[in-house]
Amino acid sequence: MDPGGHAMTRAVLATLAVAALGLVPAGAQENGRSMADVRLMTLDPGHFHAALVQKEMYPGVAPRVDVYAPLGPDLVEHLNRIAAYNRRPDRPTAWDLEVHTSADYFERMLRDHPGNVVVLSGRNRGKIDRVLASIRAGLHVLADKPWILKSEDLPKVDAALADADAKGVVAYDIMTERFETTTALQRALVNDRATFGDVVPGTEAEPGVYMESAHNLMKVVSGAPNMRPPWFFDTAEQGEGFNDIGTHLVDLVQWTLFPERAIDYRTDVRVLSAQRWPTSISEENFRRVTGAPRFPEALAASIKNGSLEYFSNTLVSYSLRGVHTKLNVIWDWEAPPGAGDTHFAYYRGTRARVEVRQTRADRYRPELYIIPADGARQADVLAAAQAKIAALQREYPGVGVEDRGTELHVTIPDAFRVGHEAHFAQVTTRFLQYLRDRRTLPAWERPNMLAKYYVTTRGTELSRQGPPRPAPRIAPM
Repeated sequence: MDPGGHAMTRAVLATLAVAALGLVPAGAQENGRSMADVRLMTLDPGHFHAALVQKEMYPGVAPRVDVYAPLGPDLVEHLNRIAAYNRRPDRPTAWDLEVHTSADYFERMLRDHPGNVVVLSGRNRGKIDRVLASIRAGLHVLADKPWILKSEDLPKVDAALADADAKGVVAYDIMTERFETTTALQRALVNDRATFGDVVPGTEAEPGVYMESAHNLMKVVSGAPNMRPPWFFDTAEQGEGFNDIGTHLVDLVQWTLFPERAIDYRTDVRVLSAQRWPTSISEENFRRVTGAPRFPEALAASIKNGSLEYFSNTLVSYSLRGVHTKLNVIWDWEAPPGAGDTHFAYYRGTRARVEVRQTRADRYRPELYIIPADGARQADVLAAAQAKIAALQREYPGVGVEDRGTELHVTIPDAFRVGHEAHFAQVTTRFLQYLRDRRTLPAWERPNMLAKYYVTTRGTELSRQGPPRPAPRIAPM
């Protein structure tokens, strides 16, 4: 057989797939490159977050994007999503994609590098090696979480960030939750001493900070059912729940309690306890969410009584500079009607508890509440919260505070409720700011990323040391 036959077949199939989607195959418009200062390259887009980076266009970013990936369902799904953004009637995008498929797609990207930014969102095992190699090739990197799954790889994160500093490039992970309005306002109120007081250190049983994040395996993204690749359910490839979703939660705790301050994981963090438990997935549901006819052989060890035991749930307790923190990551099969992924988070202060919750009563929208620690001082807490919110009007015009008797509700105009998918454009815009002027990249981001991945990897590893044990949910429904 012609040794180049498989490569030729891949090239032909890629061209046909891209043409069918109305996109641009490699080499089709050689003279059409933009003079923009940023040119994206998407590497092996196995997760829908890679497409969400391109849900909007950006000033100074070339519309031509080079995609390097093996030919297969992950690539086709990515192309379908970008094509849908290009075809939507409201504010359509105008991306042109050049698709490069071959067995050595990563090496080709490093060799040819038609762009200067690598976007990474897909398989997590080995992701840090691709991040490192891209940085060492002089490329900027915007990489989805998690960068690592094992604590033994933490030195690679340190090396990647050190190399990025040395080469003057930006390596940034996609922390979308910092751009959620309820979370940003929660941070502002926690750091307002007149409203919040001092943080309560708490105990492991009654922590000063608690978060419960529930995600759903079967969901709708960009208006269409989100099909997941079979490898997503291989925790050696994707990671467990705390490896993945835990990155957001750990990041928010650091970002909220110690804004713009560096965390040293070697002295500031103690991982205390952890437990995990599986979500059971029937073969029928596995077919629904992946399109695969059956469980793949790679998951055979996790099949019990005909169902997949997917270890995606983790409860981790740790202390951060003496503040006891408990994080509960949960993956459900599917949300009830009208609901979606939910986030519950509270910070306990000596004057008030500041809490984000999503409940049926609030139509499952994230809402922000302030619960005074002493009902007799509610008027003082209300006055302080009103003063703080008034000071934020330039950034959040129209936000207010209403007294609901035993608690205060922060009212947020719909204009600030842009949704999770829109946060990817906000993160990308911030990344582009750092890329164009690296002096604006905060110095604390580097040590705090190390602290974040120390907690997520150590917590996950500690959870495996005991038998599976579900944790109670305390988020209000």
